[in-house]
Amino acid sequence: MIKFSIISLFLTILITTNSFSAGSSSSGGDSGSMKSDYEKAVSFIKKAKKYEKKEKVKKASKEYAKAQKLLLKSNKKKPGQADTLNYLGFTTRKLGDFEEGEKYYLQGLAINPNHVGINEYLGELYVVTGRHNLAVERLEVLKSCNCEEYKQLEAIIAGEKVSKY
Repeated sequence: MIKFSIISLFLTILITTNSFSAGSSSSGGDSGSMKSDYEKAVSFIKKAKKYEKKEKVKKASKEYAKAQKLLLKSNKKKPGQADTLNYLGFTTRKLGDFEEGEKYYLQGLAINPNHVGINEYLGELYVVTGRHNLAVERLEVLKSCNCEEYKQLEAIIAGEKVSKY
């Protein structure tokens, strides 16, 4: 009977632990556990985007730098995660390093060629760096996704809201 109780307890702990770690890293949900470096970085990015909308560029840059630092840590711990590489490309681009940002995006596309976020953000980078034809290629990848990212990139390519970042 004791053996059965110990095995049951072990299985319960194992199942509970696996259920908390099985979720998507980009879900943003709070499972009651500590946030990962990736999740913390996403919070900083959201905050930075709000600052950008208010045209508080210096504050936004500080938040992007905090996020980038956490994403680099996350990428070192768990390399090869397309979501992490997407946001590494994004924060790096937002901090003005387009060349390095592009490298992160391309690494992410090598893992997941249809990643919606990477294709949109890489397209934005191509617009800002004057490579319209490459931006259109990213838009073409997004064409079948029926998503907001397609519409946003389409508007940027059309020149409706080109960001200086």
